[in-house]
Amino acid sequence: MRMPHVAVLAVLLLVLAAVPGCSSTDAGGLDDLIGAAAGLGGGGKDQGTIAAGLKQALEVGTNNTVRRTSTLNGYLGNAMIRILLPEQVRPAADVMRRVGLGSHVDQLQTQMNRAAELAAAEAGPIFLDAIKRMTIRDAKGILDGGETAATEFFRRTTSAPLRARYSPIVQAKMAQVGLARTYGDFAASYNRIPAVPKLSFDVNEYVIDKALLGLFTVLGEEERRIRTDPAARVTELLRTVFGS
Repeated sequence: MRMPHVAVLAVLLLVLAAVPGCSSTDAGGLDDLIGAAAGLGGGGKDQGTIAAGLKQALEVGTNNTVRRTSTLNGYLGNAMIRILLPEQVRPAADVMRRVGLGSHVDQLQTQMNRAAELAAAEAGPIFLDAIKRMTIRDAKGILDGGETAATEFFRRTTSAPLRARYSPIVQAKMAQVGLARTYGDFAASYNRIPAVPKLSFDVNEYVIDKALLGLFTVLGEEERRIRTDPAARVTELLRTVFGS
Protein backbone atom coordinates (compact mmCIF):
# COMPACT_ATOMS: atom_id res chain seq x y z
CA MET A 1 0.00 0.00 0.00
CA ARG A 2 1.36 3.47 -0.85
CA MET A 3 2.78 5.19 2.20
CA PRO A 4 2.25 8.92 2.79
CA HIS A 5 5.97 9.59 2.28
CA VAL A 6 7.70 9.08 -1.06
CA ALA A 7 10.78 7.55 0.56
CA VAL A 8 9.05 4.21 1.19
CA LEU A 9 9.63 2.81 -2.28
CA ALA A 10 13.24 3.97 -2.21
CA VAL A 11 13.71 2.20 1.12
CA LEU A 12 12.22 -0.99 -0.28
CA LEU A 13 14.54 -0.79 -3.29
CA LEU A 14 17.46 -0.32 -0.89
CA VAL A 15 16.38 -3.48 0.94
CA LEU A 16 16.19 -5.40 -2.32
CA ALA A 17 19.59 -4.21 -3.45
CA ALA A 18 21.23 -4.94 -0.10
CA VAL A 19 20.06 -8.54 0.17
CA PRO A 20 22.45 -10.85 -1.70
CA GLY A 21 20.81 -12.49 -4.71
CA CYS A 22 17.58 -10.55 -4.26
CA SER A 23 15.88 -8.84 -7.19
CA SER A 24 12.47 -7.46 -8.15
CA THR A 25 11.62 -10.83 -9.67
CA ASP A 26 12.70 -12.80 -6.61
CA ALA A 27 10.08 -15.38 -5.66
CA GLY A 28 10.85 -14.94 -1.97
CA GLY A 29 7.83 -14.12 0.13
CA LEU A 30 7.03 -11.05 2.19
CA ASP A 31 8.18 -12.82 5.35
CA ASP A 32 11.62 -13.22 3.71
CA LEU A 33 11.63 -9.52 2.94
CA ILE A 34 10.79 -8.66 6.55
CA GLY A 35 13.54 -10.91 7.87
CA ALA A 36 16.11 -9.62 5.41
CA ALA A 37 15.26 -5.99 6.08
CA ALA A 38 15.39 -6.45 9.84
CA GLY A 39 18.82 -8.05 9.57
CA LEU A 40 20.44 -5.21 7.63
CA GLY A 41 22.71 -2.77 9.37
CA GLY A 42 22.36 0.99 9.21
CA GLY A 43 18.63 1.48 9.50
CA GLY A 44 17.55 -2.11 9.01
CA LYS A 45 15.06 -1.79 11.83
CA ASP A 46 13.13 0.91 9.94
CA GLN A 47 13.13 -1.14 6.76
CA GLY A 48 11.89 -4.19 8.62
CA THR A 49 9.18 -2.06 10.20
CA ILE A 50 8.00 -0.93 6.78
CA ALA A 51 7.77 -4.47 5.46
CA ALA A 52 6.06 -5.72 8.62
CA GLY A 53 3.65 -2.78 8.45
CA LEU A 54 2.67 -3.69 4.91
CA LYS A 55 1.96 -7.26 5.96
CA GLN A 56 -0.07 -6.13 8.96
CA ALA A 57 -2.06 -3.68 6.85
CA LEU A 58 -3.00 -6.51 4.49
CA GLU A 59 -4.01 -8.73 7.39
CA VAL A 60 -6.06 -5.99 9.08
CA GLY A 61 -7.78 -5.07 5.82
CA THR A 62 -8.71 -8.64 4.91
CA ASN A 63 -9.81 -9.49 8.46
CA ASN A 64 -12.07 -6.43 8.55
CA THR A 65 -13.49 -7.34 5.15
CA VAL A 66 -14.35 -10.88 6.19
CA ARG A 67 -15.87 -9.66 9.45
CA ARG A 68 -17.99 -7.00 7.74
CA THR A 69 -19.32 -9.24 4.98
CA SER A 70 -19.85 -12.44 6.97
CA THR A 71 -21.94 -10.88 9.72
CA LEU A 72 -25.74 -10.91 9.66
CA ASN A 73 -26.85 -8.28 7.12
CA GLY A 74 -23.25 -7.88 5.96
CA TYR A 75 -24.58 -7.97 2.41
CA LEU A 76 -28.29 -7.34 2.82
CA GLY A 77 -27.77 -4.31 5.05
CA ASN A 78 -25.05 -2.73 2.89
CA ALA A 79 -26.54 -0.91 -0.09
CA MET A 80 -23.12 -0.87 -1.77
CA ILE A 81 -22.92 -4.68 -2.05
CA ARG A 82 -26.50 -5.87 -1.47
CA ILE A 83 -27.35 -8.65 -3.91
CA LEU A 84 -30.39 -7.59 -5.89
CA LEU A 85 -32.52 -9.76 -8.09
CA PRO A 86 -30.83 -10.31 -11.44
CA GLU A 87 -32.12 -8.35 -14.39
CA GLN A 88 -33.39 -11.54 -16.01
CA VAL A 89 -35.66 -12.18 -13.02
CA ARG A 90 -36.96 -8.66 -12.40
CA PRO A 91 -39.77 -8.76 -14.99
CA ALA A 92 -40.93 -12.01 -13.39
CA ALA A 93 -40.68 -10.41 -9.94
CA ASP A 94 -42.83 -7.49 -11.08
CA VAL A 95 -45.48 -9.90 -12.33
CA MET A 96 -45.30 -11.85 -9.07
CA ARG A 97 -45.92 -8.68 -7.07
CA ARG A 98 -48.85 -7.70 -9.25
CA VAL A 99 -50.55 -11.03 -8.64
CA GLY A 100 -50.01 -10.95 -4.87
CA LEU A 101 -46.91 -13.14 -4.64
CA GLY A 102 -44.49 -10.41 -3.55
CA SER A 103 -43.44 -12.36 -0.45
CA HIS A 104 -41.75 -14.90 -2.73
CA VAL A 105 -39.76 -12.09 -4.30
CA ASP A 106 -38.67 -10.63 -0.95
CA GLN A 107 -37.70 -14.02 0.43
CA LEU A 108 -35.65 -14.85 -2.65
CA GLN A 109 -33.60 -11.65 -2.41
CA THR A 110 -33.07 -12.00 1.34
CA GLN A 111 -31.84 -15.56 1.06
CA MET A 112 -29.42 -14.76 -1.76
CA ASN A 113 -27.76 -12.28 0.59
CA ARG A 114 -27.83 -14.72 3.51
CA ALA A 115 -26.01 -17.31 1.40
CA ALA A 116 -23.32 -14.75 0.51
CA GLU A 117 -22.92 -13.75 4.16
CA LEU A 118 -22.47 -17.34 5.25
CA ALA A 119 -19.94 -18.05 2.51
CA ALA A 120 -17.89 -14.90 3.17
CA ALA A 121 -16.43 -16.35 6.36
CA GLU A 122 -14.53 -18.84 4.21
CA ALA A 123 -12.48 -16.12 2.53
CA GLY A 124 -10.17 -15.53 5.50
CA PRO A 125 -7.80 -18.50 5.07
CA ILE A 126 -7.53 -17.86 1.33
CA PHE A 127 -6.56 -14.22 1.89
CA LEU A 128 -3.98 -15.24 4.50
CA ASP A 129 -2.49 -17.80 2.14
CA ALA A 130 -2.13 -15.11 -0.54
CA ILE A 131 -0.31 -12.87 1.94
CA LYS A 132 2.10 -15.68 2.83
CA ARG A 133 2.77 -16.34 -0.86
CA MET A 134 3.32 -12.67 -1.72
CA THR A 135 6.59 -12.08 -3.55
CA ILE A 136 8.90 -9.11 -3.32
CA ARG A 137 7.63 -8.00 -6.73
CA ASP A 138 4.08 -8.10 -5.37
CA ALA A 139 5.10 -6.00 -2.37
CA LYS A 140 6.75 -3.42 -4.63
CA GLY A 141 3.64 -3.27 -6.79
CA ILE A 142 1.43 -2.62 -3.78
CA LEU A 143 3.77 -0.03 -2.30
CA ASP A 144 4.05 1.78 -5.64
CA GLY A 145 0.46 1.23 -6.74
CA GLY A 146 -2.76 3.16 -6.56
CA GLU A 147 -5.23 3.41 -3.70
CA THR A 148 -6.57 -0.11 -4.31
CA ALA A 149 -3.34 -1.81 -5.44
CA ALA A 150 -3.58 -4.39 -2.65
CA THR A 151 -7.20 -5.15 -3.52
CA GLU A 152 -6.23 -5.72 -7.13
CA PHE A 153 -3.45 -8.03 -5.95
CA PHE A 154 -5.99 -10.09 -4.01
CA ARG A 155 -8.47 -10.03 -6.87
CA ARG A 156 -5.78 -11.36 -9.19
CA THR A 157 -4.43 -14.03 -6.85
CA THR A 158 -7.52 -15.19 -4.95
CA SER A 159 -10.47 -14.99 -7.38
CA ALA A 160 -9.96 -18.51 -8.71
CA PRO A 161 -9.43 -20.23 -5.32
CA LEU A 162 -12.26 -18.19 -3.80
CA ARG A 163 -14.64 -19.24 -6.57
CA ALA A 164 -13.59 -22.88 -6.17
CA ARG A 165 -14.12 -22.60 -2.41
CA TYR A 166 -17.35 -20.63 -2.67
CA SER A 167 -19.05 -22.90 -5.18
CA PRO A 168 -19.77 -25.90 -2.92
CA ILE A 169 -20.21 -23.64 0.11
CA VAL A 170 -22.74 -21.37 -1.56
CA GLN A 171 -24.66 -24.36 -2.82
CA ALA A 172 -24.67 -25.89 0.65
CA LYS A 173 -25.55 -22.60 2.33
CA MET A 174 -28.32 -21.92 -0.15
CA ALA A 175 -29.75 -25.29 0.74
CA GLN A 176 -29.26 -24.48 4.43
CA VAL A 177 -31.18 -21.21 4.24
CA GLY A 178 -33.70 -22.66 1.83
CA LEU A 179 -32.69 -20.54 -1.15
CA ALA A 180 -32.74 -23.39 -3.66
CA ARG A 181 -36.26 -24.28 -2.57
CA THR A 182 -37.33 -20.63 -2.50
CA TYR A 183 -36.07 -20.03 -6.02
CA GLY A 184 -37.71 -23.24 -7.16
CA ASP A 185 -40.99 -22.10 -5.61
CA PHE A 186 -40.53 -18.64 -7.14
CA ALA A 187 -39.87 -20.02 -10.62
CA ALA A 188 -42.67 -22.58 -10.35
CA SER A 189 -45.17 -19.97 -9.21
CA TYR A 190 -44.17 -17.59 -11.98
CA ASN A 191 -44.16 -20.28 -14.67
CA ARG A 192 -47.76 -21.15 -13.78
CA ILE A 193 -48.88 -17.66 -14.74
CA PRO A 194 -50.49 -17.84 -18.20
CA ALA A 195 -48.93 -16.13 -21.22
CA VAL A 196 -45.51 -15.35 -19.73
CA PRO A 197 -42.09 -16.56 -20.97
CA LYS A 198 -40.79 -19.40 -18.84
CA LEU A 199 -38.11 -18.52 -16.30
CA SER A 200 -34.77 -20.34 -16.42
CA PHE A 201 -31.80 -19.00 -14.44
CA ASP A 202 -28.73 -20.37 -12.61
CA VAL A 203 -29.11 -18.78 -9.20
CA ASN A 204 -25.99 -20.51 -7.83
CA GLU A 205 -23.57 -18.83 -10.24
CA TYR A 206 -25.30 -15.50 -9.85
CA VAL A 207 -24.91 -15.54 -6.06
CA ILE A 208 -21.25 -16.57 -6.29
CA ASP A 209 -20.48 -13.79 -8.80
CA LYS A 210 -22.18 -11.14 -6.69
CA ALA A 211 -20.73 -12.45 -3.43
CA LEU A 212 -17.18 -12.15 -4.78
CA LEU A 213 -17.87 -8.73 -6.27
CA GLY A 214 -19.12 -7.54 -2.90
CA LEU A 215 -16.14 -9.02 -1.08
CA PHE A 216 -13.61 -7.14 -3.23
CA THR A 217 -15.68 -3.96 -3.08
CA VAL A 218 -15.49 -3.97 0.72
CA LEU A 219 -11.81 -4.90 0.62
CA GLY A 220 -11.11 -1.89 -1.58
CA GLU A 221 -12.97 0.32 0.86
CA GLU A 222 -10.91 -1.06 3.76
CA GLU A 223 -7.69 -0.46 1.85
CA ARG A 224 -8.58 3.18 1.16
CA ARG A 225 -9.36 3.70 4.85
CA ILE A 226 -6.00 2.35 6.00
CA ARG A 227 -4.21 4.53 3.45
CA THR A 228 -6.04 7.77 4.28
CA ASP A 229 -7.80 7.59 7.65
CA PRO A 230 -5.65 7.67 10.81
CA ALA A 231 -8.53 6.15 12.80
CA ALA A 232 -8.29 3.00 10.66
CA ARG A 233 -4.67 2.41 11.74
CA VAL A 234 -5.61 0.33 14.74
CA THR A 235 -2.14 -0.79 15.85
CA GLU A 236 1.01 1.07 16.78
CA LEU A 237 2.83 -0.53 13.84
CA LEU A 238 0.26 0.76 11.35
CA ARG A 239 0.39 4.22 12.90
CA THR A 240 4.18 4.20 12.67
CA VAL A 241 4.35 3.04 9.05
CA PHE A 242 1.37 4.89 7.60
CA GLY A 243 1.62 8.09 9.65
CA SER A 244 3.08 11.21 8.15
